[in-house]
Amino acid sequence: MAKTKATFVCNSCGTIHPRWSGQCNACGAWDSIVEDVSSVVNFSKSTGAKTNKNNNSKIEIYDLSEAAKEPQTRIDTTFEELNRVLGGGLVEGSAILIGGEPGVGKSTILLEAAAKIALNGNNVLYITGEESVSQVSMRAERLGLSKSNLKLASATNVDEILKLTRSEFQPDLLIIDSIQTMFLPNVESAPGTVSQVRFCAHELISNAKQNGFSLILVGHVTKDGQIAGPRVLEHMVDTVLYFEGEKGFNYRILRAVKNRFGPANELGIFEMGESGLKEVKNPSSLFISGSSGATAGSVIFAGIEGTRPILVEIQALVSPSYMATPRRTVVGWDANRLAMIIAVLQTRCNIKLFDKEVYLNIAGGIKLTEPAADLAVAAAIISANSGSPYPTHTAIFGEVSLSGEIRPVSRTKERIKEAQKLGFKKFILPYSEDGVKELKDFDISFVKHLREVVF
Repeated sequence: MAKTKATFVCNSCGTIHPRWSGQCNACGAWDSIVEDVSSVVNFSKSTGAKTNKNNNSKIEIYDLSEAAKEPQTRIDTTFEELNRVLGGGLVEGSAILIGGEPGVGKSTILLEAAAKIALNGNNVLYITGEESVSQVSMRAERLGLSKSNLKLASATNVDEILKLTRSEFQPDLLIIDSIQTMFLPNVESAPGTVSQVRFCAHELISNAKQNGFSLILVGHVTKDGQIAGPRVLEHMVDTVLYFEGEKGFNYRILRAVKNRFGPANELGIFEMGESGLKEVKNPSSLFISGSSGATAGSVIFAGIEGTRPILVEIQALVSPSYMATPRRTVVGWDANRLAMIIAVLQTRCNIKLFDKEVYLNIAGGIKLTEPAADLAVAAAIISANSGSPYPTHTAIFGEVSLSGEIRPVSRTKERIKEAQKLGFKKFILPYSEDGVKELKDFDISFVKHLREVVF
């Protein structure tokens, strides 16, 4: 017999609670716990035994050395930046989850990619659950995509969508915008709840893998920037993409945080215009200007995002503080790591910052995560505190330890060559065996300790 069981689930982290409360004990989010009603089926021991006895299904076991290796067939998205993030294109039978803040351009980039993929002779079905077909067609006309043979449909019932893909229209690519609007009639909960999102995603992903078409799911995000719904949703899909963009800037960043068919943390950069999104071929020129590094507190960092070398301007400002606790403000970097760099400068280099406010900004709004930016951040703070700029056309990178030692980083040669393309001639970096001996035509200053950067 079937009975209903009510549980309470946190929409932010997916933690199950025995009763409702105002705050989640696991993640600390307020007003995120909702009632989740699902159907649970109880079987008697005799029924269960009889079912197991009559079950003749077998699991095939393969030897790894003898397993057949099927070549991965990929669909070209016609966007080089999107292909880069996906690892070379859309893999048949793969499931992709893309999230981002409202209005960042998720639907725009998917509509552009879907229309161009359809023009290449592929069957593409775009399911919209938030907009009507006329609204999507109006956007396509504004973007100049009205002549594409892309198929549109407005639906929220997953059962009807699955019937459509199995009988009337067999797509090569299916786009669901968004997964939070989908529902299954046999699940007793409202659309957007944890149960609906989990079961709808499972049915869609299973259907995509069985029939061999690519699936793209659009997901909402919480106020913390994480994809809303159960965390298991990110484990179910093959690729998780985040579409990021700062207000006031025209560019958008597509970042892969999980990818089973390519490198993770890969980066694709687009520029939003009146006619839609355009690819940025040289992102380094976007994040630095001609006067970058020419003023005190401004330093050029040669970093690596995914597989791509990129140059970013790091800006620091040090000013006297008249408060008991000086302010430490950072944009685009880890605040805890900034506190560590300030502590190392005070302890190992005798630079007094305890009575000064420190502001750090990554120009252009990009977010840096790799430890190789430590030396560039420290150099920017040193320059801002002394009021002396570094020589122009100088790029800096390296990791700083708690002892003040400068540790080497990977892919030194690629960082230097990317900076050389934009006219940089001088480099401050830790010594590395990564092809540095071959770079004899550059003015390279090797540093072992942070004190050498200070002097």
